[in-house]
Amino acid sequence: MQPQSDGLGFAPAEDVPLPYLQRIRDYYAGLGYGAPYEWAHYAEVPFAVLRKPLTSCRVALVTTAAPYQPDKGDQGPGAPYNAAAKFYAVYSGDSALDHDLRISHVAIDRDHTTAEDQNSYFPLPALRQAAAAGRIGALTARFHGLPTNRSHVTTLEVDCPELVRRCLEDGADAAILVPNCPVCHQSVSLAARALDQAGIATVIMGCAKDIVEYVGVPRLVFSDFPLGNAAGRPNDAASQRATLDLALALLEGAPGARTTVQSPLRWADDPAWKLDYSNIARLSAEEIARRKAEFDRQKAIASEIRKG
Repeated sequence: MQPQSDGLGFAPAEDVPLPYLQRIRDYYAGLGYGAPYEWAHYAEVPFAVLRKPLTSCRVALVTTAAPYQPDKGDQGPGAPYNAAAKFYAVYSGDSALDHDLRISHVAIDRDHTTAEDQNSYFPLPALRQAAAAGRIGALTARFHGLPTNRSHVTTLEVDCPELVRRCLEDGADAAILVPNCPVCHQSVSLAARALDQAGIATVIMGCAKDIVEYVGVPRLVFSDFPLGNAAGRPNDAASQRATLDLALALLEGAPGARTTVQSPLRWADDPAWKLDYSNIARLSAEEIARRKAEFDRQKAIASEIRKG
């Protein structure tokens, strides 16, 4: 799709951040569900400043990716949504080791990305390199996994306090949070607020700008990429380094709460990919019925796991 001409060089009208809040509201209404989901929203936003230079800070990494579970079905690149692979409690892993984390359990943009490169959503190796280069003081001994939870009460009263407790226990001065799906973006936004309230400066690396800004967070690095690539383009180390560099610079330089920096990197010259994600207007009646049945089936799987 070419930019509008008229001799002014304007970009296509859809070449703006994807409106996830409205798109998702319309999508689930089109599938036949009831009242729209109520997203978290705050007027006041906490803001913790770094208490020392970033080169002396201990930085924590928070992810919504899930440890690979071989007995839970397909979780590989291009896998369909897999509720069996979800996790429901904060977990931690050794930051010095490599890990196999997957995002088949969340609603990433499966039309335009495959999650084949873990570094595009879990920047632990890049953070290790930043520590080795002296860009940050150190990584905390553990990284932490935050559940993707639609329940505000559970996220605010269970998951966020536990995450804050672990980050404080690890001596974190700052934290980088990397979500994947729309609800992931809400979960890490609530977590960022809790961490900043506890004195730990945060920055979110995200792709759903409207959700994060609607919740209200201290700092956001927005990449206008399909969901599942908040840490940079897959198989593009330069893109991943550039995205992390923006996050670290924002930790140091944000003047106050609600500071958003947009990455200058583009996913593609043609922005038409933004028209596909959960776009009910592009689906046939048969596809809508199929998606509703599959969504109900996955909800039942998740419900059984929670009961267990």
